[in-house]
Order: sequence, then C-alpha cells, then structure tokens
Amino acid sequence: MLAKRIIPCLDVKDGRVVKGVNFLQLKDAGDPVEIAKLYNKERADEIVFLDITASFERRPIFLDVVKKTAEEVFMPLTVGGGIKNLNDIRDLLNAGTDKVSINTAAVLNPNLILESSRAFGSQCIVVAIDAKRAGGAGVISRDQSAPMANSASAPREHWEVFTHGGRTPTGRDVLQWAKEVETLGAGEILLTSMDYDGTKNGFDLSLTEAVCQAVNIPVIASGGAGRLEDFYNVFAKTTADAALAASVFHYGEISIAQVKNFLKEKSVEVRL
Repeated sequence: MLAKRIIPCLDVKDGRVVKGVNFLQLKDAGDPVEIAKLYNKERADEIVFLDITASFERRPIFLDVVKKTAEEVFMPLTVGGGIKNLNDIRDLLNAGTDKVSINTAAVLNPNLILESSRAFGSQCIVVAIDAKRAGGAGVISRDQSAPMANSASAPREHWEVFTHGGRTPTGRDVLQWAKEVETLGAGEILLTSMDYDGTKNGFDLSLTEAVCQAVNIPVIASGGAGRLEDFYNVFAKTTADAALAASVFHYGEISIAQVKNFLKEKSVEVRL
C-alpha cells in the first residue's frame, strides 16, 4: 500500500504567505521561502505553493520565489496560480518546480490539460478543483456524521467548481469536471472544499470520497484540518491519497511530525 502523504500548502499573496477562512479574511503568515525551509526540516512529503491572486490579477506567477524555494528545499514542489499556457508551465519546471497546479486556465481551456500532459508528462500536471456545495448546505459540525457519497441512504449532493481563487462560479459540476480532467490527462487532483477551508472543522469527507470514487487518479484532500483526528478521518473514511493543510501548520498548532506519528499509531502508512 502506498504511504499517505502530508502536504503543507502556502497560499502566497504579494510575496507573503497568507491564510483566511472560506478564502476570505486573509492574514499574514510569514515569508514563503523561510516557511518552506521549515517544512523541509520537518520532513513534509511535498509542499504546495499557490499564488492565490495571480489569475484574478491577470499577472505572471512569482518565479523568483519559486527559484529561491527550489534552491533551499529538497522535497517535491508543486506550484500553481496564474498559469495560462505551456510556456508558463515550462518556465515553472525550469525554475525547479516538480509539478504544476492549474485551475482557472484548465476550466477556461480544458485542452491545456491535454497539451501539457503530452508535453511534460501527466505525472507533473495537477488540476486544482475549488469546490463549493450547491444549495447552501454549509459545513457539517463535528458532532454530525457527513453522509458518504456511496451510501444508498445519503441524499445526492452537488458541488460547483469555482475559479479565480474562489471568486468566480463556473456552473460546472465538480464530479463531472473531475472525470473530464482525468480523461484529458491530469495526473492528480488537488481538491479544496471552499465550505470547509480555514474552518478547522475537519475535511469535507463526503466531497472527498465522492471525487475519489469518480476518478482513478490520486486525490489530495484540502480544506478544514484542525485536529490530529481530522487527518486520520480523511484517510480512514475516504480513499484520499494525501491530506493538505495550511494554518494549523503555519501557526504551529500541529506539527507535521505529530500528524505522522499519530497516523502511524493508528496503523495508517506514512513516511517518517
């Protein structure tokens, strides 16, 4: 069985790491290169950099920050935000990125997934999906059980794809879009629950498992981690391949070592 991955995410705005709640109320969390170096020492499995305003502001991604980080850390680096075409992807790979994450550009031009996977290999093409529950169902509290997608008694849930850092609804169904990006050649999906993002209320288990069941490529669960148990639950109750978190790591509430040791004690395979 493949080891489950623990991935810190650095949302970067104006050259600084920021974190908010439901993609809003952003607060400064530090220098991206220094934080990446810390996670490298803590033996994170990978690290994700997302330039969260690049697409919205229609500007190039922060190549200088990427280069500095690639020189300082020795774990796989995934970078996203502001990627528009094959040249942008090539520039990031040349700057030291191992994988690129595309969201807005993929929705606007799905053929970019096909072209980039053929040009650079599907292993380095990650499609990020920012998902929001339709109908205003909101976040399920910790003392409630999230209905699993494959349960016969569970109501049919629907999630919509958002772009431009969570600012723009697309009308696309998340599950259909996940299947499409796999067909086009994406090697992995970075799935973020906008409803759970920053709430520390636990991962959106029903969304995560619904996408995992819809595709045969790895799925990274993102949005909502607040306790050690949340990392266990996302692996015990879904078939996610990795769990991504930000604020709990940035502010020192939980360390990556704590998460991995906790999972190991629970018989979840991780790299220590």
